[in-house]
Amino acid sequence: MPQSEVILFQEGDRVPVREWLKSLPVKAQRKCLAYLDMLEQHGHELRRPIADLLRDGIYEVRPAYQGVNYRVLYFFCGRNVVIVSHGIVKKGEVPDAEIDRAVERKQRFDADPSAHGYRRPK
Repeated sequence: MPQSEVILFQEGDRVPVREWLKSLPVKAQRKCLAYLDMLEQHGHELRRPIADLLRDGIYEVRPAYQGVNYRVLYFFCGRNVVIVSHGIVKKGEVPDAEIDRAVERKQRFDADPSAHGYRRPK
């Protein structure tokens, strides 16, 4: 399978997952970015324990660092484009409100991809 393109969801000047990553400890940031790199390399083929389907076309990558579970929610646009919605620190199950937020962002991205896509620097 060809490599996937990873695009970050953008709202105006805000890129929620970048803001979230900056709030994490540096080593947790690195771990989350390594999981996004795996997502870029493997796309739809990435499976549990690295990634999983939540519902309604929303997936998660599942890094953990020092006992803290991080989740980065994303969805696909076509076969090889991944849109990263946002990240959370998980306690228990991923809250429905967080999945709903990603679903809403998916709808906004699908309606106007050029207004909601930020390509991460290499």
